[in-house]
Amino acid sequence: NKISKIFFVFFAALGQLKANAQTVNPEPQDLMHSNGKIYVVVAVVLTILVGLFLYVFNLDRKITKMEKGNS
Repeated sequence: NKISKIFFVFFAALGQLKANAQTVNPEPQDLMHSNGKIYVVVAVVLTILVGLFLYVFNLDRKITKMEKGNS
C-alpha cells in the first residue's frame, strides 16, 4: 500500500512537470540558432567526439601491439 502511494505521487509530479514543460516559450532555441551559436556547440561536441574516438583507436592499436609482443 505504501509503495502504491509513492508511485502515485511520483507519477502525479511527473505529469505536472510535463504540463509545465509544454508552456515554456521556445525562444532560447531560436536565439541560439539565429546567432549561429548552435554551430559552435555542434563543432565543439564533434571535436570532443572525434578526439575520443582517435584516443580509443590509438589505445586499441597499442594494446594489440603489446599482446602480439607477449605471445
